[in-house]
Amino acid sequence: MFKIINREEMAQGTIVLNEIEAPRIARKAKPGQFVILQANETGERIPLTMADVDPEKGTITIIYMIVGKSTTLFGKMKVGDEYFAVIGPLGKATHIEKKGKVVCVGGGTGIAVLHPITRGLKEAGNEVITILGSRNKDLLILEEKMAKVSDTLYICTDDGSRGHHGFVTDILKDVLAKEDIRLVVAIGPVPMMKFVSKITKEKGVETLVSLNPIMVDGTGMCGGCRVSVGGKTKFACVDGPEFDGHEVDYDELSKRLQAYQADEKLSLEQCRQSL
Repeated sequence: MFKIINREEMAQGTIVLNEIEAPRIARKAKPGQFVILQANETGERIPLTMADVDPEKGTITIIYMIVGKSTTLFGKMKVGDEYFAVIGPLGKATHIEKKGKVVCVGGGTGIAVLHPITRGLKEAGNEVITILGSRNKDLLILEEKMAKVSDTLYICTDDGSRGHHGFVTDILKDVLAKEDIRLVVAIGPVPMMKFVSKITKEKGVETLVSLNPIMVDGTGMCGGCRVSVGGKTKFACVDGPEFDGHEVDYDELSKRLQAYQADEKLSLEQCRQSL
């Protein structure tokens, strides 16, 4: 069992942080890798990229938004409760090296995934420019932590309630026009990663994105997490989750993510009725 030792509600309770005892995973985990969590013996297996790791304490931190049945069950768990299973670390770690000036772009809960990568890039000697986006100021997470691992931090909100009134791509265009950027890392909603990649491709700037397709076993056996990258089929669980942003078929990815929306909605409604 994997005990929750710290729990924080973020973004008006819609986003939740869990710090979980998992010493063996904490010793091995690297930026960009993920774990699969299961609330109980009959629960769904949910892949989440780790937002932080503390090898000394033997803990990992995950941050998730409550959107469906399984995350609703996760959200009911308190400090002292235990996950039935936490499997990992899975996926390939981010390749981190000194590039020069880099831009890290995060949206929504993708900011949690971006945090350890940004920290790693900063520690490798890069000058890090970070751009964070959310629908409004209340949904913005980890601003202080991201500021600590960035040389420059920009905030964007769709409604203008915090920082730039607009999208992360507005700021990215300005940065690319003024600075010699060697790498862009973008993690967040699929449309955001798609348009960031479109902009950087026009500029010829290397771009990494982290994908979150439907996933089941996390070991490459089921094929459920397949994505098209550069015209070839890849499995996000073993070939990723990070890929060349210029090569990803975002339209196909979006369609696959929407395939079970009706079933997910029904499942969530039934879950709420039973709680």
